[in-house]
Amino acid sequence: MDARRCISYLTIELRGSIPEEFRALMGNRIYGCDDCQLVCPWNRFARPTQEPDFAPRHGLDAPQLITLFGWNEEQFLQRTEGSAIRRIGYECWLRNIAIALGNAPTSDTVIEALQSRLQYPSEMVCEHVDWALNRHT
Repeated sequence: MDARRCISYLTIELRGSIPEEFRALMGNRIYGCDDCQLVCPWNRFARPTQEPDFAPRHGLDAPQLITLFGWNEEQFLQRTEGSAIRRIGYECWLRNIAIALGNAPTSDTVIEALQSRLQYPSEMVCEHVDWALNRHT
């Protein structure tokens, strides 16, 4: 297995641009994947934990991508406090969501959200926003 092709690696560990060959394959995953956990034969014995530390926080278990893409850096830091998500940083957060929005069904709302980030001061974010917009035109 080539770990450099792993969605968790691409969305969490990789700090640069995500290779174009993987972007469409990522679907709407913006932080990790868990497909490995879903197919692991040992996990059929697993039971959901009642441990509060593992419960979803800040509504991050069913968010709208456009809402997450609209967060400013302060909101990102506040809403990911105490979560491993914070370690990817705001720039990679935007990069990952741009890809997910590029893979979303085309709508005016999706296009407007992406266009709102066209002037973001990160070349990496803008590259991924451009890619996403090109998927919708």
